[in-house]
Amino acid sequence: MYQILTDSCCDVPYTLLEENNVDFISMYVTIEGNEIADDLGRNFKIDDFYQKIKEGAMPTTSQVNVGRYVEFFRSYAEKNVPILYICFSSGMSGSYQSALQAVEILKEDLPDAEVYIVDSLAASGGEGLMVYEAAQKQQAGMSLKDLYNWLEENKLTYHHWVTVDDLHHLQRGGRISRTSAAIGGLMNIKPIITVDVAGKLQNVEKIRGRKKALQLVADKISAATTDPENQTIFITTSADQTGAEEVKRHLEESIHPKEIKIFPLGTTISSHTGLGCIAVFTRGNKRT
Repeated sequence: MYQILTDSCCDVPYTLLEENNVDFISMYVTIEGNEIADDLGRNFKIDDFYQKIKEGAMPTTSQVNVGRYVEFFRSYAEKNVPILYICFSSGMSGSYQSALQAVEILKEDLPDAEVYIVDSLAASGGEGLMVYEAAQKQQAGMSLKDLYNWLEENKLTYHHWVTVDDLHHLQRGGRISRTSAAIGGLMNIKPIITVDVAGKLQNVEKIRGRKKALQLVADKISAATTDPENQTIFITTSADQTGAEEVKRHLEESIHPKEIKIFPLGTTISSHTGLGCIAVFTRGNKRT
């Protein structure tokens, strides 16, 4: 049996990963001078993190370094357990390159180690949905090599549609200008964001009004989803459960998916989005 691994940018609860025999490595976030592990709720309470952001804290994040990857992979390789690591998008982090370097170092000591690294080109629940479906395929008997090939062939079928509510957080983090944040706030502008074929965030539209933004995100996911009656959709949110439930309702009414799961946006991703982010993930035709 092989081991599926991922990282905490998948933004699904650690309990869901445990239920599916998936292990993960934590990113680290620094807030108010304290470094914390993004442990998907195992020890650190995400609501405490949201409260600090609400009070004006501006967290910073750090990617997994090569040394931590070596030790993470070694714990399985020394037991001759083959590894499939589904990694946070290379379009948003250098973690993928660090993972590749770690494999090279690992094989200096353990040349027979079997390690497959997948650049998910995804983030948050998009990465999480990929991991969840990979685990289901493993449980159904798919071999390591076949699953790796399937993920490489299908990773661009995972779609991300996102809206962000806190423009001032984006401005404080240097992602938009002070002027853009001020004008956007006055006009109640909400950005609509997707993830492109390179795994990078792309601003697609600007919508006036939160309800319209949520409706557009739901419409984009509805259009992207294929075979909805057999499709699981993930929604992640940073402290807007009401908005997430509204998007869920839109989707249930429009395409009737098999199931929709709502999770908190993790500390790493919410460090960059601020509060009120709603992100929705599905699978369909390949991104273009």
